[in-house]
Amino acid sequence: MALTILGLSGALTHDPSAALYIDGKLVAAAEEERFVRDKHAKNRMPYEAARFCLDFAGIKPKDVTAVAIPFAPISLADKARWHYAKRYWYAPDRALDALLTGNRRFKRYKKRIEWCLAQLGFDLSKTEIIPVEHHLTHASSAYHCSGFTEKTAILGIDGKGEYATTFFGVGENGKIRKIKEFYDPDSLGGLYGAITEYLGFEMLDGEYKVMGMAPYGDPSKYDFSRLARFENGELIINTDYANVIGFRRYKEKGKGYYFSPKLIEWLGPMRHGDIADDPYIHYAASMQKLFEDLALQMMDHYLGDILKETGKLVFAGGGALNVKLNQKIIARPELKELFVQPASGDAGTAIGAAAYVSVERGVPVEKMEHVYLGPEYSNEDVIAACARHPAKPQFEVITDGDSAVPERIAQILADGNPVAWFQGRMEFGPRALGGRSILGCPSAPGVADRINEQIKFRERWRPFCPSMLDTVGPQMLGSDHPAPFMTFTFEVAEEWKTRVPEVVHEDGTSRAQVLKREYNPRYYDLMKQMEKLTGNGVVLNTSLNRRGEPMICSPTDALNMFFGSDLQYLIMQDVLVVKNGKKAG
Repeated sequence: MALTILGLSGALTHDPSAALYIDGKLVAAAEEERFVRDKHAKNRMPYEAARFCLDFAGIKPKDVTAVAIPFAPISLADKARWHYAKRYWYAPDRALDALLTGNRRFKRYKKRIEWCLAQLGFDLSKTEIIPVEHHLTHASSAYHCSGFTEKTAILGIDGKGEYATTFFGVGENGKIRKIKEFYDPDSLGGLYGAITEYLGFEMLDGEYKVMGMAPYGDPSKYDFSRLARFENGELIINTDYANVIGFRRYKEKGKGYYFSPKLIEWLGPMRHGDIADDPYIHYAASMQKLFEDLALQMMDHYLGDILKETGKLVFAGGGALNVKLNQKIIARPELKELFVQPASGDAGTAIGAAAYVSVERGVPVEKMEHVYLGPEYSNEDVIAACARHPAKPQFEVITDGDSAVPERIAQILADGNPVAWFQGRMEFGPRALGGRSILGCPSAPGVADRINEQIKFRERWRPFCPSMLDTVGPQMLGSDHPAPFMTFTFEVAEEWKTRVPEVVHEDGTSRAQVLKREYNPRYYDLMKQMEKLTGNGVVLNTSLNRRGEPMICSPTDALNMFFGSDLQYLIMQDVLVVKNGKKAG
């Protein structure tokens, strides 16, 4: 009988997701937010995502060997709860809670998982639910999916799991050994999140906006070193300023933040609005520099010897989506290869929990080569959605051969028009990688601003990213390091900065996807066609959604978004939808 492991995340009340491994193969994975159209799907369980995984695999609840969840009870004998209580001494109710009822959150989460499974038709008396420590699931999602066979250094940085905030480990022969953990409130991810809030964004969502703002500022203008330090092998966050709870929180309009009034006294009022201006751009730059400096110090301290030995590092947790840090890590001379879990945030813990249990049961999991793991739709599905849609879309089915869609869309792009691109299976994780994307021609002047203002309705200073052919990557990026998931930035070669200016950020870098044809042939062929028309095998690629919305999942979602924006062209499989009297290419 097949070993079938269903991973379900959502332990921390955001980003619930489901992933299904059958005999070590990742068959399906999806995030709940895409189905329920609620970004981060806060306080929900991964019901729709789990149902999709089971339906896609054609299996019933009784066929599932075990359900893995990325949250586990933490013993009072473990130092985690004591550390929490000691460091939060100024909030005695929380401190005592950690000591006396420190697994209450786990019990509540397990009950909600059981409710979700019951709704899906599982017989709870016959269903084995296996809790895995949160940071172990991050570690597993990185190490077990990396395909690395050598001894591997494992790094995990996020806000927090049960109590842990940072994980250092080593992977060898499929086994993960924990070297060191830090505990709440000593969280570099939490500190970055607190400053994200201060800069006017939402924690767990706006951190990448801070990272995008940082290149516009000067990190030497403000010294942020008082906020955190790493000494004698320990990370210490200054809880006079950040990672605060209870009465230490700064409050505005009834909302409490993870920074204190003392931070406001030091830096001035928190930022509001969409403008990236002085001094906030410098604060973003200073926070980014502190994050990089401390992360690299911690990595060297705990993982330096392993890196010198084998040069292999894997990285997960929300902090692993900090592509600027990743660029610095890749630049290290001892580093041969870095694998960053593409769904590094908590959504990816569904994969990590399921992979961990699969390996524990003696079935290794395959290397993660792509993340096209969600639903896909046929031409018939698309046409039916068009027929039902109140906007009565005009469409054409492109039927003249496999190359016809890439040729037609490449011409529309080369003429300077953005195109909504909906093809194949939906991506898992936060990056659009050619399944649900808005595309533009990166040499067409102003196309990034146009997408920003008319379609995405997002902050002007946020970068747009390139997808490119694997033949272009080494020329444009000066590196042959694998980059299939947009988890790294690279310095763009001078010649390419003028060739594709729309995808080069303020600091001369690009967060790139370098694609091999076998994982998305139609997207690859589109870029080949762009190379013929423009000389550049590159497209501007951003996620198919509007600001504040999850990425598009279904044809109906795509049509709703299309008719709620100034986009003129939408291609779904072979079906080209046009509007406003435009000709179809």
